[in-house]
Amino acid sequence: MTMALSELIGRAAGRKPLTWAERWSLWRRGLFGSPVNLAITVAFLVFVWFVVAPFLRWALVDATWFGTAKDCAERSGACWAFITEKGRFILFGLYPNDRDWQAALSVALVGTLVVVTGMPRFWNRRLVLVWLAALGAALAVMSGALTGQLVPTDKWGGFPLTVLLSVIGFAGAFPLGIGLALARRSEMRLLRWMAIAFIEVMRGVPLIAVLYVSTLIFPLMLPAGAAIDKLARAQIAIILFVAAYMAEIVRAGLQSLPAGQYEAARSLGLSWGAMMRLVVLPQALRAVIPAFVNLGIGLFLDTTLVIVIGLFDFLNTARVAATDVNWNGSYNEAYTVAALVYFSLSYAASRYSLWLEKRLRVGGPLDR
Repeated sequence: MTMALSELIGRAAGRKPLTWAERWSLWRRGLFGSPVNLAITVAFLVFVWFVVAPFLRWALVDATWFGTAKDCAERSGACWAFITEKGRFILFGLYPNDRDWQAALSVALVGTLVVVTGMPRFWNRRLVLVWLAALGAALAVMSGALTGQLVPTDKWGGFPLTVLLSVIGFAGAFPLGIGLALARRSEMRLLRWMAIAFIEVMRGVPLIAVLYVSTLIFPLMLPAGAAIDKLARAQIAIILFVAAYMAEIVRAGLQSLPAGQYEAARSLGLSWGAMMRLVVLPQALRAVIPAFVNLGIGLFLDTTLVIVIGLFDFLNTARVAATDVNWNGSYNEAYTVAALVYFSLSYAASRYSLWLEKRLRVGGPLDR
């Protein structure tokens, strides 16, 4: 309904300036012009009256912004003072207090890297080296290797852990997913079967099961005395799991290309590697950008599952902070803040996907 109104107003505005009476007439037709529009308007007003208004009253009007738990108990609204008191733990978990700057710097490095990667003008071979250097620097800062005061990975948590798991998981799965997709389409039967088996096994089990295997079963397979850090095992498990889904996305992109693209590349005398690198993969990857973004958003949200192996990501540090009995279990406030953070980043990624599609004209005349 809102889109229809905007379209009507936009069309009318394109012809001549509208008076207030004409604008109101357009809105009145959109809001009450038919039984369906009237029903939608009434339903929306009911939703605002019974859901939005009470929430805003709880979150803003009756809220306690500063003070103690006693101050919060005397009011009926949200206790944002709890967020102020527990904000540091929610953000960084058990990371040493005096070295929070290391975790913040690590997140800033990874965030800057993601933003830079999102700009098409930086898409070149050097970006791979930048990724390796930036991620290495972020891990070195987070681990305390640069300062000489190491922080064990069981102390990592909160928002930095969520960012590192999701970004490294996606970045690590990207080349592996492409390789699996090419292997699945290979004419080498053994290679194709191995790729199919890996992809189908990974896609046939939930991420929780993969994390359990990495934590409980995989250590039993190692030689006596050998050990791999739990966080590293979880990260590898996430990379393998995401790579299976990414392989199917890439395969869909490869199949979307017309056969003429392959034939034209071969007619130019390009080798298989050059054909894939210069002709096929750039078009295939561009065609599946929305699917990539969806996968990235899903991975970012699914990192909360690492709680099953004892790692506390951002959502779980918020949950743990809310268990403080001194603050009367402020779960609503903790989950509200966590939801806002997850929604903001996921929504930004979704809008970026739309912008990138327009920028690259995916599905547009240039692709036909």
